[in-house]
Amino acid sequence: MELLVILVIAVITLAFTIKNLYYICQPNEVLIFAGSSRRLANGQRVGYRLVKGGSSLRMPLMERVLRMDLTNLIIDLRVVNAYSKGGIPLNVEGVANIKIAGEEPIIHNAIERLLGKQQADIKRLAKETLEGNLRGVLASLTPEQVNQDKVAFVRSLLEEAEEDLNKLGLVLDTLQIQTISDDVKYLDSIGRKQRADLLRDSRIGEAQAQAEAAIQAAENAKLTVLAQINSEVEIARAEAQRRILDATTRRQALVAEVEAEIGARLIRAQADLAVQEARINQARQQLKADVVAPAEADCLRRVEEARAQAAEILEEGKALVEGLQALVTSWQAAGPNARQIFLLQKLEPLLKTLAATVPEVQVEQATVLAGGEGNLATQLAVFLEQVQATAGIDLKRYLAGGASASPP
Repeated sequence: MELLVILVIAVITLAFTIKNLYYICQPNEVLIFAGSSRRLANGQRVGYRLVKGGSSLRMPLMERVLRMDLTNLIIDLRVVNAYSKGGIPLNVEGVANIKIAGEEPIIHNAIERLLGKQQADIKRLAKETLEGNLRGVLASLTPEQVNQDKVAFVRSLLEEAEEDLNKLGLVLDTLQIQTISDDVKYLDSIGRKQRADLLRDSRIGEAQAQAEAAIQAAENAKLTVLAQINSEVEIARAEAQRRILDATTRRQALVAEVEAEIGARLIRAQADLAVQEARINQARQQLKADVVAPAEADCLRRVEEARAQAAEILEEGKALVEGLQALVTSWQAAGPNARQIFLLQKLEPLLKTLAATVPEVQVEQATVLAGGEGNLATQLAVFLEQVQATAGIDLKRYLAGGASASPP
């Protein structure tokens, strides 16, 4: 239990120790771990290490952590009675955005010169530097150049201030010149002179424009009159040519009219001939469709029907011949009993039909013949008795009377 308590205390102590030694760098700052020696890329050795946008552990008893803010600093610039080229004092007001450099190698200048300073001190130092550079740039430019081309003025100021600010470890983000004035009203006089020059130039330009407009109007009037005269001449010439062409064309038109009339009659005759030929062909086709084609179709139908009937008759004749030949063969094979067998075969369907029409039959006479079941004469006698009993037909008399007759 004591060992567990000691372990928990050790873990808690270690966690607090790590928390006190672990530093996180925000995106708008730089952490400086002073105390550890390292060599820069240019070979210079410094006694600190930098951490930007990350985190690191401080070596206890060996390092001390310092923070440097990289946020923008807004500086209001105001230069009064700064002499320009030509000895004219100017007043310039502007605003600048600066910050401490966050990239090497300029950041090392900021660490050496600005580490530990308050933002107010840094702003004052940057303001004094920029105002000095602004006075130096104004001394190299005339008031006209400063007032007319502010972009070139700001570019010159940036070039002048960049080197000095980099030595301090600062970076100039933006610089805007707001107003430029002077106490002796030199710029106002320049403006009045420029306005007078502009007014003079505008009046001269207006007079020149009016003169050119008058000259152009006269030229246009001359061209208009000449164009009207030329147009009338062209109209007269065109009218003469039209009359000549009209006379020539009228003669050609009369000839063409006669030729067209003859051609039209010829075309009508040819068209009428083609119409008559078309009518003849139409009548021929109509006759063929109404008379010839039905007759031919009926002839073909009758020929096919005759062929079908002839084939049917031929097949029936062949079947009858084959049946008769088979009957003759069977008759000859049956011998003297062929007639009786033939009659029995013909009477069988008749007897079936007759028996179907009689629902009930009373037996009046029964004849019993001796002999085996396979005796043909016995079976025939039984059949004749049954026919006589059911249908009233005496087949025995018929067979006795015509036994010598030949088969049909």
